[in-house]
Amino acid sequence: MFYEYRQYRIKDGRMAEWVEFMEKEIIPFQVARGMVVTGSFTAEEEDDLYIWMRRFESEEEREQLYKAVYEDPQWTDDIGPRIGEIMDRERIVVTRIVPTSRSVLK
Repeated sequence: MFYEYRQYRIKDGRMAEWVEFMEKEIIPFQVARGMVVTGSFTAEEEDDLYIWMRRFESEEEREQLYKAVYEDPQWTDDIGPRIGEIMDRERIVVTRIVPTSRSVLK
């Protein structure tokens, strides 16, 4: 099991718009296709930082879920193209993390 810890930088003054987009469209869309979203966060001291996490049981599951989400016409034709309007795609940071034996996220 592992997680994706995803950090996004949101364009100036658009964080509220981004959070609404994530919570009303992106997260429900991905969850409906099998993704497990374990957290969605904004940073207290950085106005442009948004973080979210997704859990995967294996690399094979991650590949299947990526295909189910990112190859879906709703993503490619509607959701995906709108992301770059609000988020700085060049500054995305994705870190794969593995819970330790004492982590509550297992």
